[in-house]
Amino acid sequence: MTHPDSRQGAERFRGRVISHGDGPVSAGNLANIITVIRILIAPIVLWLMVLDAGELGLWRFVAAGLFILAISTDGIDGAIARRRNLITNSGILLDPVADKALTGAAFIGLAWLAELPWWVVIVVLGREVLITVFRMIMIPKRVIPASRGGKAKTLSQAVALGSWLTPLWVYWGDWVSVVNDWLMGLAVVLTVVTGVDYLIRGLLPQKDASGASSR
Repeated sequence: MTHPDSRQGAERFRGRVISHGDGPVSAGNLANIITVIRILIAPIVLWLMVLDAGELGLWRFVAAGLFILAISTDGIDGAIARRRNLITNSGILLDPVADKALTGAAFIGLAWLAELPWWVVIVVLGREVLITVFRMIMIPKRVIPASRGGKAKTLSQAVALGSWLTPLWVYWGDWVSVVNDWLMGLAVVLTVVTGVDYLIRGLLPQKDASGASSR
């Protein structure tokens, strides 16, 4: 006898995978597959960084290449889901997880190798945990729309981490390290500022169409 839960689980993977349409969408559609691959790459990036052990050799460049490749697909899965009408609840939940997994792995790896202060990792990852918990608490009450600042934060982290992971200073000189420091500083500032902005927008009274505030 088939368990009801197993039947429901199987149903989630029935439907459209690639084709455009209005019918049921499989949880295993192309957009979600790309998102899951990004999540799976995160621990590989961290493992390669640890394997390199700060020697700035082949494994470090492979880690950097994988990170840049994975983080650059951030908008691809979402674009595919929208254009082909493949949006699913699982995809909505997994997409931000993929971003945080990739950047989190890179931050932790750099701190583990003593190339980045741990306080930076604590500030960045602490912000992500705080905002995630806050969002979960606020969801039953109201939806807080994402801001352009949030997208700028994600982009700044991607650029800074991609630059830090690729040890070009070994070949091009110390000026690359100076640029890296500025990029990381900008990423940290945007991370903190956008986090505070999100909390403020979530706690302030929400205005309705007439301009009146409401909770």
